[in-house]
Amino acid sequence: MKPFPRFWLVMAIVAVVVALAVVNHALLLDAVSTEAGNRAFAAVFVVRAELPRLAMALVAGAALGLSSALLQRVLRNPLAEPATLGLSAGAQLAMVAATVVLPAAMAYPTAVAFAGAAAAAVLVLAATARRRFEPLSVILTGMMVSLTATAGAAAVILASGDYMTGLFIWGGGDLTQDGWTPTLRLAAILVAAGCGTLLALRPLALLTLGDAEAKAAGLATGTLRLAVIALAVWLAAATTAEIGIVGFIGLAAPLIARLIGVRSSTGRLVAAPLAGALLLSLADGAVQLTGHLTGLRIPTGAATALIGGPLILALVPRIVNLTRPDVLPAAAFLSRRPAGPVLAALAVVLVATVALALTAGRGVDGWHVDAANADWRLARVGLLAAAGALVGMAGTVVQRLTGNPMASPEVLGVGVGAGAGLAAVLVAVPVAGLGMQAAGMLAGAVLTLFALLAFVRRHGFGAERLLIAGIALGALLSSVLTSVIATGSPAGFLLLGWVSGALIEPSWSMATGTAAILAGLTPLVILNARALAILPLGETAARSLGLATARTRAGLVLIAGAATAASTLSIGPMSFIGLIAPHLARSLGLGRPLAHLAGAMLAGAALTIAADWLARMIAFPYQLPLGLFAALIGGGYLAVRFARGARGGA
Repeated sequence: MKPFPRFWLVMAIVAVVVALAVVNHALLLDAVSTEAGNRAFAAVFVVRAELPRLAMALVAGAALGLSSALLQRVLRNPLAEPATLGLSAGAQLAMVAATVVLPAAMAYPTAVAFAGAAAAAVLVLAATARRRFEPLSVILTGMMVSLTATAGAAAVILASGDYMTGLFIWGGGDLTQDGWTPTLRLAAILVAAGCGTLLALRPLALLTLGDAEAKAAGLATGTLRLAVIALAVWLAAATTAEIGIVGFIGLAAPLIARLIGVRSSTGRLVAAPLAGALLLSLADGAVQLTGHLTGLRIPTGAATALIGGPLILALVPRIVNLTRPDVLPAAAFLSRRPAGPVLAALAVVLVATVALALTAGRGVDGWHVDAANADWRLARVGLLAAAGALVGMAGTVVQRLTGNPMASPEVLGVGVGAGAGLAAVLVAVPVAGLGMQAAGMLAGAVLTLFALLAFVRRHGFGAERLLIAGIALGALLSSVLTSVIATGSPAGFLLLGWVSGALIEPSWSMATGTAAILAGLTPLVILNARALAILPLGETAARSLGLATARTRAGLVLIAGAATAASTLSIGPMSFIGLIAPHLARSLGLGRPLAHLAGAMLAGAALTIAADWLARMIAFPYQLPLGLFAALIGGGYLAVRFARGARGGA
């Protein structure tokens, strides 16, 4: 009896898609006929714009569904899809950079997008190969790559002027069409990829038995995985090249295939594209209807994120086996190297960085060192130091809380929540002052944090659930930011600057306030030093040692969230500092909790000050976004770490 209701559920979705298409057609026909004054133009508009858009939604949804089904199959990761692995963001960065730097390359948009998506895939796979592509590590690494690419794309758009706002709307997932060529081009790629999938069905079926069994049957598992991943990357890149980033359709499509009763892996490869086509058509129909009724132009990608965020939250209670205890880096946290000399060296580096930022700079006469500059730069440097130390603190807590060195504060979604609060204030009060903006950001961060705590507490404080719930909330709130930015309004441009870290308003009041928060949170972390030493050993070990894991995790999440919110209020999103600072401290041998914390805070402060100084000096007299340089530093650091890891694993 179960398939019967599911069949009617599918039919209901089809009916809603058709109904939306009919209603949108009537509204569009009426608007175009009224504006143009004749029905002939309306007919041309329908043939060249409306029908291609409907077809593009079906084709692009199917392509995303197939791409995700292939990725989930070969990586054995139920959360793998182009958005969560950073493939779409990599393709977008390549397209944005090519549009600005090498416009001639945009004659081959799919090739440009494939280069960016393939680079993102290589980074993610190289970073997680030694952990045997552990699902949680793959998703976290993909998120880091996505954040890097997104920050870079936002900075390029910001630096290129208002005319690039349309490019941002495209990047948010815009299905607007002007003819049939893009749809037919993507349809041809989908057909070719479908044929490749058919040829790979039998090898993929062997792969589901396990690597050992597949190799015993003569299957080259490594070659097969690379070929299938390349096919999935091609589909994702082609889709991004035509319509921009549309996330979570690929995540939802295979899930729906399972929910409607498709049990075989081969059947899911067929059902997932069909489900993706229906879902994207449904989302785009809803976006068009909203546009007709309100006049707002919302990217379809923002609407799909509104679907994907709740979908991931719905999956959180079912998440199992996303980590493997045998590959968790617990030993790395237990180093006994003397901390004094290392901390002293980091303190010297911080002092030198502060001195450089206060006295050195560029002017119309070139480089100079002048101690007189310290007076008016001191508030800015103090703000950056306090905010950087807060991010380093948050990163240390999150990594020890989850036992995963790829975790960072932004996975909690608190920074994006602060941005959503800022967006709400700017939309409601376009002339809001700095105080009102700060209040809105603080409210958004706090509400996001408590929503995360309430949800995860209901389903248990597992590290996997905490991180995945944070990613889901971040995606949900990011769709709000994307929608506001895509309007092209002054509020949207301010948000775009905040996303890339371009908005800093240094003042003594903000610097002292941030420092006060740092001083208040530091003793709370010190009191939890024992918990920070035990939690990386795993849930079972923590409980056996008498640790109240649920209450302790809740307290540490509050501390990490408060530190992230305070730093975000001051300098914008700086997630990579929260990733890199604990990494650096641990790589220097600071494994004990308090030493690790102190080292991460010193490193975070130094890195933030250095990133800001470089952002101001390199392109003088222009000031580049701080978030861009933080992302570049983070990307470079990760690339070096990935390369060393790859050599170490060879």
